[in-house]
Amino acid sequence: MSSETAVKIYSAFSQKGLKQTIADAKAHIKQLYLSDEIPWVIGYSGGKDSTAILQLIWYALLDLKEEDKCNKEVHVISTDTLVENPFVAMWVEKSLERMKQATETQGLPIIPHRLTPAVKDRFWVNLIGKGYPAPRFKFRWCTDRLKIAPSNAFINGLVDKGGEAILVLGTRKAESTARAASMDHYESIETNTRKADGLTANGSLDRVWVYTPIADWTNDDVWVYLNSVNNPWNFPNQDLMGMYQGATEGGECPLVVDKSTQSCGDSRFGCYVCTMVSEDKSMTAMIANDDEKDWMLPLLALRNEIDVNDANRDKKLDKLRRDKSRRDFRRMNGNLTVHISKHGADIVPGPYIQSFRAELLEKVLKAQVAVQQMGPAEVKDLELLPVEELEEIRRIWLEEKLEIEDILPGIYERATGKTYPGNKRAHHPILNEDVMIKLKNYCAKQDDGDGLMYQQIRAVMAIANKHKNQLRRANLANELNDSLEKGAFSSLEDAKTFALRRKQHELRIQLDNSPNLTAKERETIEEQMAIVTRSIHQQGYSSLLIETEVVSDDF
Repeated sequence: MSSETAVKIYSAFSQKGLKQTIADAKAHIKQLYLSDEIPWVIGYSGGKDSTAILQLIWYALLDLKEEDKCNKEVHVISTDTLVENPFVAMWVEKSLERMKQATETQGLPIIPHRLTPAVKDRFWVNLIGKGYPAPRFKFRWCTDRLKIAPSNAFINGLVDKGGEAILVLGTRKAESTARAASMDHYESIETNTRKADGLTANGSLDRVWVYTPIADWTNDDVWVYLNSVNNPWNFPNQDLMGMYQGATEGGECPLVVDKSTQSCGDSRFGCYVCTMVSEDKSMTAMIANDDEKDWMLPLLALRNEIDVNDANRDKKLDKLRRDKSRRDFRRMNGNLTVHISKHGADIVPGPYIQSFRAELLEKVLKAQVAVQQMGPAEVKDLELLPVEELEEIRRIWLEEKLEIEDILPGIYERATGKTYPGNKRAHHPILNEDVMIKLKNYCAKQDDGDGLMYQQIRAVMAIANKHKNQLRRANLANELNDSLEKGAFSSLEDAKTFALRRKQHELRIQLDNSPNLTAKERETIEEQMAIVTRSIHQQGYSSLLIETEVVSDDF
């Protein structure tokens, strides 16, 4: 190809060169830093983009320190979801430690923070404890709890103290057309009164400005900079490139502060349990490219255990059937929800049932043991389920789900070979695992195939026990009524027939009592009635793919 027809490749360094472009970037950082007393928060993920912006700011502050003008605090926040790719999590943790050491030596007001979700918001607490189904595109419950909440809580805390905050992010317009459009929108929005300063408005955080120092850089620009400038906290950028080379091509996992920011589903380094993609390509590649990373295989197995995605339709249907067999036919509050699609009408499945939650708990604990035994020294003490999460799962099972057998300590001891480290609970003469097993076996002999009779008796016993020592038992009757209503069915088929006939009746009422319906609306309702009527006679959950399944926080 001749030089006349060659396509010129864009670079942020093309016009002024690397050295001058970096000098200009540092000059702008220093000007902005000195312009007010608003604290800065840098989102650091350990990836290339966040490393680049932190380096730029770090060197700018070193210059200001020489001028005795470096006094305002700069907070570096990194959110650890506690289900991160452990190799990347270790990288970030070590880099934060190096930052602390370097800031002490260099006398800079840079303060690193490792943020984690509240125990109640953690992944396994919600999935194994409450029974939340694995995240999916129409129910991405993980992003809010694991990423947005910890970072926003920290930033809002600063805002409450100082009135405003500047959030520094490594987002770049070259990442995607959607990202470029979003960044352009917030640059030009009317509420952006600091556009002249190079700041943009924030879509979700009040009184927070966003600063993106490398907004116009390309992917190659970032690597050129990192390979040309030494890391100021003594964490070699060549090692960072090596980590990227061990995975597939893509972008880093960004700091997520709102739902408009792409979560880890399309990123290079994300959570090892991420079910937003059909395959964890980064971890798979790391293992394939380095035999010494085989210790992460048990983590891949956990993800595959709960995944429902697959490019192959038949395989996806198999995964959906498996997923539905693991879930209650009732929502979390006991309600039955009917969903109608062109494939048929069915009950929308709710939370994971007890047997699967117990099975998954054991698998996670066994994976923890395997990783500790197979992995390097850095992961010998790695806990996929620390004690505080185990105790919260146990509390949810006992108090919210009324699963009074208290099976968690036994599962832990079987899986790990160690004594359960959580709290000791007094042995109840009746409400204990041995007695409950006998009750369950008795119910099974009474044709309790789905275990619903056992669940109802157990719940009533648990509720009565909870109120036995209370002077006022005002809520006892209500709790018993709610429990009896939730357990009013003898089988899945019984519940499904009831729910579909109720839906059929609701559609008939709507059709007969809505005189202003258009012909098209009447036709739609009649089609839905026909689908519901046909589906009443189908056995079990629909085996067809429900393309528009409705899910919400209460299942």
